[in-house]
Amino acid sequence: MRKQSTRFMAMTLVLALILTLAAACSGGGKSNDAGGSSGTSNTGNSQSQNTGGDAGGGNDAKPSGDEPGWKSNTDPITFDWYINFAWFPSKWGEDPTSQYVTRKTGVDINFIVPAGNENEKLNAMIASGKLPDFITLGWYEDGVKRMIEGGLVLPLNKLAEEYDPYFFKVADPAKLSWYTQPDGNVYGYPNASSSPKDYQLYGEHYTSNQTFVVRKDMYEALGKPDMRTPEGFLDALRRAKEMFPEVNGQPLIPIGLHEFGETGNYSLQDYLQNFLAIPREKDGKLYDRQTDPEYVRWLKVFRQANEEGLLAKDIFIDKRPQMEEKIAQGRYFAMLYQRSDFAAQQNVLYANDPNSVYIAVDGPANANLDPPTLSGPSISGWTLTLISKDVKDKERAIQFLTYLISEEGQKDLYLGEKGVSYDTIDGKDQFLPEALELLQTDRSAFDKQYGSSFTFWMLMDTNMNLQWAPPSVEPFKQMEDWTKGKTYSFSQFDLLDPPANSEEGIAKTKIDQEFGKALPKLLLAKSEAEFDKIWNDYLAEREKAGWEKLQAYRQMKYEENVKKLAEFLE
Repeated sequence: MRKQSTRFMAMTLVLALILTLAAACSGGGKSNDAGGSSGTSNTGNSQSQNTGGDAGGGNDAKPSGDEPGWKSNTDPITFDWYINFAWFPSKWGEDPTSQYVTRKTGVDINFIVPAGNENEKLNAMIASGKLPDFITLGWYEDGVKRMIEGGLVLPLNKLAEEYDPYFFKVADPAKLSWYTQPDGNVYGYPNASSSPKDYQLYGEHYTSNQTFVVRKDMYEALGKPDMRTPEGFLDALRRAKEMFPEVNGQPLIPIGLHEFGETGNYSLQDYLQNFLAIPREKDGKLYDRQTDPEYVRWLKVFRQANEEGLLAKDIFIDKRPQMEEKIAQGRYFAMLYQRSDFAAQQNVLYANDPNSVYIAVDGPANANLDPPTLSGPSISGWTLTLISKDVKDKERAIQFLTYLISEEGQKDLYLGEKGVSYDTIDGKDQFLPEALELLQTDRSAFDKQYGSSFTFWMLMDTNMNLQWAPPSVEPFKQMEDWTKGKTYSFSQFDLLDPPANSEEGIAKTKIDQEFGKALPKLLLAKSEAEFDKIWNDYLAEREKAGWEKLQAYRQMKYEENVKKLAEFLE
């Protein structure tokens, strides 16, 4: 996991492959220095940490590209790395895997994580004109364009040419081409990215993160109702509330959704549209999914659910930490939700009672009951990692990034240190039994005790990791398997949005915000007539803001994407 259609796609797709990425677990966290448990210094006193961005270690020889550049200098250095996700809980240097990487490369990391609103923190940094050494954020974030256009980040290809040509041996040419800017440079490298050729090689393994789930014991007690139609959906919510009014003394929440934000709600935008199998284009022209009759019909279903008292007030105000707490308590009957976002809570439920976990079932569907078209991995991936113009050492920065995207770096961050979290067992490099058991039962504890399996996911390659990944197990396997055969690549619909300061970009921002204001009002409308008025007012505001110009820009970018993706397959 966003242009909420493509935008969230990134997030949802992304984690689809990775078992149950811990990174998506709870907790915010302020940054603090990774503690020198690896034996390296955080004081920045080595030659390689001069602030002028010069190559460190006194090595003036031009790199050949035959060997990884990081091996030429493993002096201690600490990089500041900004993660634009307030929920990211991990700190470098507090687990064996990150300590191992630091011992090996000399690189220590001080993660900086926003304590509250990510956009406010990122905007403030961009406005200041000074950024931390590394920056990781969603590819769909407007901050990417602003940093590039503002000259705040460095071209990775130029850094690689000068300091570490080995980068071009390990970087995926399709991904570099996809993210090449009009000036011919590449400023960010994606994680969890899958090209068209990756689909040919690994497609059978691909799953989606987008799921409609129900609490297993409650669903079975209700007789496994069909929830694909409006009538069946509402009836199941009603009966669940009647049969299970409370969960451990707390009121049942009949349906859970992602949190509401200033531009809407993932669950009620891209997710719902995908479950309804609403096309993204027709006859080569982008389709306006938002005005599709099936989508409007189901928004009215949710309005009716609220009128009947089936939408708890919690869903309008809760943020992720509150939702995670309630999921762990099993208080939701059903959720239209990203499965990886409640991996840790699913483990808690499974440990307490395997029948109390959430399982994926057929959810809202269109009138023809067509199967959903769920977002799978895309070439855009989930996040981009960029290097700041203020980076304290250009050479060490590009060398470390190159190490991280190489197979060696991927293996180090996935399996960890040999003998600590993995070993060669039956001729295969795999997690030690005790590590695997903890990974499958308590992801948060695993992150702290081992720090592998992409606890640090910033540059994870979800295709490369398949060679080391253990088979999926319950309580996650059922949800993953349910998405197989319903998962598609929508890469051609990525990167359609205009620069924020352009006429079309300004229109997009206003339209997104208008929908963000309209969506809760639509659900809270006291009648269908009131819903219709709110909806028509929104559409009028959308037109006034410049919808036609925005769509014309997106159509142009879409056609460029289709052509570019076709080239990748040649």
